[in-house]
Order: sequence, then structure tokens, then C-alpha cells
Amino acid sequence: MSRQYYIAGNWKMHKTRAEAAALANELVEQLKGASHKYLVAPSFTLIETVAGIVKGTNIRLGAQNMAPEEQGAHTGEVSVLQLKDIGVETVILGHSERRHNYLEYDSLINKKVHLALKHGLEVILCVGELLEEREAGQAEKVCESQIVNGLEDVSAPELANVVIAYEPVWAIGTGKTATPEDADAIHAYIRKVIGRLYSSTAAENIIIQYGGSVKSDNVKALMAKENIDGALVGGASLKSETFVPIAKFS
Repeated sequence: MSRQYYIAGNWKMHKTRAEAAALANELVEQLKGASHKYLVAPSFTLIETVAGIVKGTNIRLGAQNMAPEEQGAHTGEVSVLQLKDIGVETVILGHSERRHNYLEYDSLINKKVHLALKHGLEVILCVGELLEEREAGQAEKVCESQIVNGLEDVSAPELANVVIAYEPVWAIGTGKTATPEDADAIHAYIRKVIGRLYSSTAAENIIIQYGGSVKSDNVKALMAKENIDGALVGGASLKSETFVPIAKFS
């Protein structure tokens, strides 16, 4: 498999600048020379602090969201231009918490995807079903619709800068994890959808991360699956002693 494992830490709404600096320094030190692709995504107020620490290392700098417009009268929003200005390389879009707690809909997420790609940012596009959707046998259908709508009018060359993160919403922060088999089945299905929308080569090349209560004791079994190419880690990314073992799982 030519795809590179990609382990990302989404710090969500945690940490002060001093705490973020301490964690970033620990990660830089402990992941030095490690072989996978890495990312940390701090809160907006922490990005500049973390940027200075991870610059020039093997850890990419991410943001957890961005506005759908470049600039203007958008109180409380953060622009792609502002993110690029402080060194952000990647933006997480469509995270389930944005979709379900802040009611972001597919066409809004698609607008953000286009804006990020236009400005050369890598996009981690999150998809995933709620527990009731899974229980109703709708998991594949929900993920497919989020991908089709989220990637609408994204060209094949642009897709090279897109990573998909599958996060079953029922497994986020709940301690429940999809079994490696369940997760791999959805990842395989997502690959099939990408193949239909683009090409078999695009499907083969796209990196699909798993997100949802990833920990050091389940990461190996998840990563051993053919279609799982990395992890989008929430809670366990907040301490080096829980994140580093995931990052260095192999």
C-alpha cells in the first residue's frame, strides 16, 4: 500500500497557550524521526503559539474550522487568509460536532472545502453517521451523501489535497469504538464512492482516517485494516503520553 499513515490530533476546545506550548514541545521531541504523517489542530487562539513550535518539524499545523468567506462582516468567524497568515496548512471541515451541535449543513461545508482548496490548504473532510442512523441500516447512505455533497464540484487534481475522516458519531468521546471490521467496511465503502465519483486511482490513493475513541490499545487493530489509513484523535491527543503511542503505533 502506497498510502502513508496520517495521525492527526484534534485538540477541540482545550488548553491555554502555556499548556498548548508544553504539549507541542513534547510532541516535537517525541515524534522526531517517526515515520508517519502527523498533524495537530489547536483552538484558534493557540495556533500562533503552536505554529512557532512545530514549524520545520514533521508535525503539520491544522485548524479545526474556518469561515466560508475570505473576509468581511462575519462577526466571530476566522478567515482562510488569517489561518494561512499564521502558518496553518490543513483545515478540518464538517466535523460531527460542527454538523450536529452548530447545524452546519453539507452545502456550507462544500463552500468551505472549495475555499480552503483554492488557497492551497489540505482539507480533512469528516463524515459519519449517528447511532440511530446506524441502527436503521443507514450508515453507508449517510456517509455517501456527506461525501457526494461535501465534494461537489471538487476536481480530481484538487482531490489530491483532500483526506476523508470517517467518524461514527456514536463513538466520539463515548468510549465506544466501531470494531475494526465495522470501521473497515465503511472505509471500503467510502473508497468505492470516491472510485465512482472520480477514478479507481483516486480511490486507491485517498487517505481515509478513522475517528472515534482511538486509543493506544485499539489503534494497532484499526490500522491493520486494509482501508484504514490513519486516525483523527480527540481526547487521547490532549496528552503526549496518550497521543505518542497512537502516533508511533507501528
